[in-house]
Order: sequence, then C-alpha cells, then structure tokens
Amino acid sequence: MTPFMDITAEATRRRGGAAALKKVMPEVNAAKALISMSDDRYLSRMSFRVFASGLRHSMVEKKWPDFEDVFLGFEPRRVRAMSDETLEGLLKETRIIRHWGKIKATRANAAAMCDIAGEFGNFGTWLAAWPESDIVGLWEEIKQRFSQMGGMSGPYFLRMIGKDTFVLTSDVVRALNKWGAYDGDPKGKRAKVAVQEAFNTWADETGRPLCELSRILALSVD
Repeated sequence: MTPFMDITAEATRRRGGAAALKKVMPEVNAAKALISMSDDRYLSRMSFRVFASGLRHSMVEKKWPDFEDVFLGFEPRRVRAMSDETLEGLLKETRIIRHWGKIKATRANAAAMCDIAGEFGNFGTWLAAWPESDIVGLWEEIKQRFSQMGGMSGPYFLRMIGKDTFVLTSDVVRALNKWGAYDGDPKGKRAKVAVQEAFNTWADETGRPLCELSRILALSVD
C-alpha cells in the first residue's frame, strides 16, 4: 500500500499547492460538540438526507424551513407521537416533498433516536462514543436502526453533522485501487472492513482524520 505522503503529494500537485488543498478539507466536530448538539438537529439533518436522496439538494434546502414547521421542529418525541392520520394528512401538504415512504421514515427515525437517547442521555453521546477506527460498524448500525439510511446515506449523514468518516465515492474507490489499498469495488461488510483497515493504517501514519484522508484520496485521481 502506497505511503500516504506520496498520495498527498499527488493531490497537492493536482490541486495547485498545499494552501489550496487545505481549503477543501472537511471539518470535524470534536466529541464535545457532538454531545452538545440537540437531538432535534440530528433528526433534522438525518431527515434532510432521507428527503434529499435522489433530488437536487438546493431544491430541498429551500423547502427545509417548511419541513421544520410541518415536523414540529424535528423534536424526536413529538415526531414519534405523530399519528397515522397526521402522517397521511401530510400527503396533502404542498410545502413539503410528499413521499409516503420518507414521511413514514421520519417518524420511525424519531422513535429510533428516542430509544438511543433513552439509553445514552442523548443521541450525540452515543455518536461521539463510537470509535472512528470502526466507522464502517457505525454505518451498519445506522442502517439497521434507522429507516432509509442504507447505502451512502449513513456516511453522508455523518459527514453533514461533523462525525469523522470517510465516504466511498467513486473517486475514493478509484484512488483505493490506484494506490494499492483495495482491489475492485468494496461491496459488503468484509470489503468495507478491509477498506477501514487501510484508512486506519493511513490515519496512524499521518495523524489526519478519516474525512481528510478521504478527500485527499478523491483529489489524487482524475
């Protein structure tokens, strides 16, 4: 596997210098920030990811103040208590995206978040405690516990709220192949664990968070 300093050098060359590369690095929230974020903000961001899937994010972003109003500020306990009749009524609500599966997922995800908060005090405490050395395990946990959060939705949600993670975009996968970290497209749990091990090695080598490693990899290929 190629030393990450060589990969960084290639990304730096392609980006036009170290300063330009630094400007495009993602931000990571420290554990304290994750713990202090309220559960309604987590549910809002998760719901945004669900509703924006397959759509232009800019379009969904413009509608989001209305989503906040319709879904009671995304306070998990209030959303969990929304009745079937209330949810069905939202199919006539023109201010939001009227997708029945995603509307139902919002209530289901509120209930799942309440369960976690009941055990850990709040959702952020559970999230912050999960080790980045097993971030693919967190992807799987989110997929299992929450509705419509499989595929890339889990990693993108984590990136949105600042939990350190890599994201297996097509560019990152090409870079993993190019630099000898993984051969092929990492599908399935065993493949993702193998990729996690590569990222852990590079994290130990560089001291960089996973999100920076991920972005540098993406910028190291055409």
